[in-house]
Amino acid sequence: MVKFFTILDLGVASVNKNIAVYGMILGVLLAFINVVLRYFFDASLTWAGELTNYLFMWGALFGAAYGFKKGIHISVTLLLAKLPPAIGKAMLIFAHSISFIYLAAMSYFGYHLVLLIAEFDEMSVDLDIPMWIPNLVLPLAFGFAAFRAGEKIYEVSITDANEVMKKSEEELIHDISEMEGAKQ
Repeated sequence: MVKFFTILDLGVASVNKNIAVYGMILGVLLAFINVVLRYFFDASLTWAGELTNYLFMWGALFGAAYGFKKGIHISVTLLLAKLPPAIGKAMLIFAHSISFIYLAAMSYFGYHLVLLIAEFDEMSVDLDIPMWIPNLVLPLAFGFAAFRAGEKIYEVSITDANEVMKKSEEELIHDISEMEGAKQ
């Protein structure tokens, strides 16, 4: 069972990271090409603006889902540091549970939105593709993010309360030192 979850974890991380990276790279590249065409050749790709928006949307939402794995989302731990470790651990589990519920609901309602759009047979204006295709990002990215939030709930719940608070501080110090190293 552990092997299954390890493989699932790697698969989700790979999908999130690759879609985020390639979505952003292709979006920037396509926008750049369209600008060059417009200003130097007085031509334009009419569909480039719409596709660029979709690429950035997919890249950003899958990047946010990947951020749950890396723990890079903003969190305020000032209050947690002042609480006894057991209460701090309970608060973290509660916060991750709220995140999980929200993300799972967004995935669920995103799925129903995709079904509704498909039922209406709505098409994109410039790309002439069914609109449910670019909107698939909602159930997929939020579903992956919910998976990560559930993973955090599990990690915090099996970790000793004293270690949870220590781990949070160590991750913060590590992230700060990485940022300072990147600046130099």
